[in-house]
Amino acid sequence: MAILKKTFFDVKLEIFESLVPLLAFRPEELENRVIKFDLTKILKGKGCEGKFIVRKTDSGLVGEMYEFRMQPSFIRHLIGRGTSIVEDSFVAKAQDTTLRVKPFMITRKKVHRSVRKALREGARDFIEKVFEDKTRAKIFQLVTSSVLQKKMAQRLKKTYPLAVCELRVVRVEKLK
Repeated sequence: MAILKKTFFDVKLEIFESLVPLLAFRPEELENRVIKFDLTKILKGKGCEGKFIVRKTDSGLVGEMYEFRMQPSFIRHLIGRGTSIVEDSFVAKAQDTTLRVKPFMITRKKVHRSVRKALREGARDFIEKVFEDKTRAKIFQLVTSSVLQKKMAQRLKKTYPLAVCELRVVRVEKLK
C-alpha cells in the first residue's frame, strides 16, 4: 500500500500573475478551494485582501478573484474628525456576472444630507456605467490598480471635494 504525501502545487492568481503554492495530496483536491490573499504589500500599504477560487484549466490551476475587500482597521485609519462619511451598497451588472459593490467616500468637511445623497447617486451611476461593458476579471483589475477609484473621485469632485474615494467591497453575487 502506497503512502500518499502532501506536496505543494502552484496556483496562478489571474490578476497579479504570481504563483501561490498550496498544499494537497492531488491537484484535484484544490479545485473550488478558496484562497484568502493579503494584498497590502502589492497595493503599497493600502490595507486590502482578496479572495480567489481555484479552478482547473488547460494551463493548470488558476485562482479567479471573486472578492476584494478593504480591511476595517485601514478604514478606521482613514476617518478623520469634522468629516462626513458616505457609504452605499448596491448590485451592479457586468458582462459575465453580477457584483455587489460598496463604495466608501469621506468628504473634507461636514456636509448636508442632500450633498451626501448626490455623492451616493453619482457614485452609483458611474460604477454601473463602467461595469456594464466589462468582464469580472477586467473589473477586478481596475479596482486593484485603483484606476476606477481615481476616475470616480475626479467625477465626484465636481459635486463636492472628497478626501477619500474608495471601493470598500466588490464581491461576485452570482455568475451568469
